[in-house]
Amino acid sequence: MRHYTQLTREQRYQISALLDNNLTQTEIAKTLGVHKSTISRELKRNTGKRGYRPKQAQLLSDERVKQRSKNRFIEPIWGVVDLFIKIDWSPVQISKRLAKLGILKVSHERIYQHIYANKAQGGLLYKHLRCQKKYKRRFGGKDSRGQIPNRVSIDLRPETANNKERAGDWELDTVIGKHHKQAAVTIVDRKMKVTLTKKVEHKDAESVKNAIIELLAPFAAAGLVHTLTADNGKEFAEHEAIAKALSCDFYFADPFASWQRGLNENTNGLIRQYCPKGSCFKHLDDEHFEFIMHRLNNRPRESLGMKTPNEVLFEELQAVALAS
Repeated sequence: MRHYTQLTREQRYQISALLDNNLTQTEIAKTLGVHKSTISRELKRNTGKRGYRPKQAQLLSDERVKQRSKNRFIEPIWGVVDLFIKIDWSPVQISKRLAKLGILKVSHERIYQHIYANKAQGGLLYKHLRCQKKYKRRFGGKDSRGQIPNRVSIDLRPETANNKERAGDWELDTVIGKHHKQAAVTIVDRKMKVTLTKKVEHKDAESVKNAIIELLAPFAAAGLVHTLTADNGKEFAEHEAIAKALSCDFYFADPFASWQRGLNENTNGLIRQYCPKGSCFKHLDDEHFEFIMHRLNNRPRESLGMKTPNEVLFEELQAVALAS
């Protein structure tokens, strides 16, 4: 049978007064209506060199409660949080996903504190945090890359694509390896946030065309490719062949208007976590880029209501199947 009772601040002041009147522990317990083991434990744990002082006793008790609460959180829950950190989910994604699932309420600030406390102790959790690339917007200027024949302006893209109302409107780009010797094609759906990427040995139009068609062919077969939007890089010069192969429309953003493909720019920043700027792509194989896709497409997004892109893709495929 458990006899210990948590004492209040007022009871601690009572204990102090009763001790000053030379009452025994048994008498004090009887006066306060608690078990004598409660008084014994209180005096043993909270008596200082200057005797039992109620204010000091309360502070010591509060600190122990705080530490117990902290320890209860660390032991069963930080292990779960660490698992998500190690698969490169951000603290915001972890916080919102756990809350959505009803598992845990922990702020992203608290998770950041945990990560940096781990770093201070020699841990490596911090290495899973993304470094966001800062983009400088350029205004005006001449596009030195030349004009792509028969390009169609983004101004003509349908509103359904502009407003992210449907799945199947994709943004295209490339990320470049060290010394511009290799590159990776990057593709992201504006609504689903599904990310596709594939290494190409050369950033020429033919190689980029083949990679885009290979990545998007399964989605086209499922009816989930309607429009493609790219920048004005010459690697997209085969846009007409791409559009024909995928039975879709191809549009080009305005020169020096990266914000028109903001999702793709942000996605490239996520991919750079696994292929840092200035790194050599020579020894990165297809498996590495499949790993990147797996990580990003199984990571919850706030814009998707903390669902993952793959979960949204599954819902879209179900909707297509029911409509057919």
